Amino acid sequence: MELIARMVDQDMPANQGEELKASSDPSDMTGLAIRKLSLSSYRNYTHLRMEAEGLKQGSNIVVITGHNGAGKTNILEAISMLTPGRGLRSCKTRDLDQVNAYGPWAVSCSLDSEYGPVELGTGRDPQGERRIVRINGATAKGQGALSEYISAVWLTPQMDRLFLDSSGARRRFLDRLIYGFDAAHAGRLSAYEKAMRERAKLLKQGVKDDIWLKALESQMVERGIAVAAARRDMAERLDIACARSDGPFPGAKVAVSGSVEDDLARLPAVEVEDKFAEALRTGRQQDAENGGAGHGPHRSDLDVMHLEKNMPAHLCSTGEQKALLIAIVLAHAKLQAAERGVPPLLLLDEVAAHLDQKKRSALFETIESLGSQTWLTGTEPNVFDELKGKAQFFHVENGKVEKQAA
Repeated sequence: MELIARMVDQDMPANQGEELKASSDPSDMTGLAIRKLSLSSYRNYTHLRMEAEGLKQGSNIVVITGHNGAGKTNILEAISMLTPGRGLRSCKTRDLDQVNAYGPWAVSCSLDSEYGPVELGTGRDPQGERRIVRINGATAKGQGALSEYISAVWLTPQMDRLFLDSSGARRRFLDRLIYGFDAAHAGRLSAYEKAMRERAKLLKQGVKDDIWLKALESQMVERGIAVAAARRDMAERLDIACARSDGPFPGAKVAVSGSVEDDLARLPAVEVEDKFAEALRTGRQQDAENGGAGHGPHRSDLDVMHLEKNMPAHLCSTGEQKALLIAIVLAHAKLQAAERGVPPLLLLDEVAAHLDQKKRSALFETIESLGSQTWLTGTEPNVFDELKGKAQFFHVENGKVEKQAA
């Protein structure tokens, strides 16, 4: 915790690690942007301090190039850890520690937010897996507090299989999009999952205390319905935003399916609550045998259709699935920019290299017009030739990062 406090309350001295500087003028800031990023004992970085230009016309894109394994994705992952959740790799907290490091990992940044400048920091508690969060030097109650200041959405090569992966991966993707509009969603989701785990533990132990179980089930119902309602709302807004193609990116139909979500679409909320509570009560024996809960928003799924082909996303080609995914992320960023006035940070890991020239150009044009601070990685610098003079370029090699001429 002392390390995180030190990183948040003041910059790490330059002699502790690398210092990468570009001109920075806070008066140029017009939206969400990281000005300084500091890493300590994180993955392959012992110490790193990276400074980016202010968010202004033509300088809101950061390009990081380097060979595979150099540490490009680690920088994006570190940024993602400044938001609620387990980051873009969804790893256990301890797995982020640098091998043979002198202490647990820590990440901090100086951020220009819609509320003005703010210092954010997070890192692993030396005593275990818990993640500590600090905002302007003060320890926050939980990760959910980060959503008040920073919003980020990412695409990684692993997400290319999102429509073929488990429903859990798609739920996490949808929840990540919700965080940008509803900071309380992370807290409600966490409270629901905690109550579900405690109920499952009691059932597994054979505890049949109706009052105790009913109290936990009431928490699951209250939080679960709020989670399901938020997911339905987000899916409906995305469905409208994705209804037509955006240049070379296809139009998409977006919906969320699940027992609670389906009930909310046709029944009054009070009836949905009663039905959910009854399903939990009558399902105790089966849940004791199977674990978890057989009913609830933890079983929901995100359904996406390719509109032009009228085909479910999981049946589309690999290229079409990637294009659909990019279309959804861009639509979400546009929604957030329109409704909140501030687009999210975009973390795009090895995305451009796998697009044809037409789609790549469209992607670059869109992120430029959004004004979103976008962090792009790639192995081949020539992929980003269109961004010369418009972006900041960094090169990573063996855990060392150098500023490149634009």
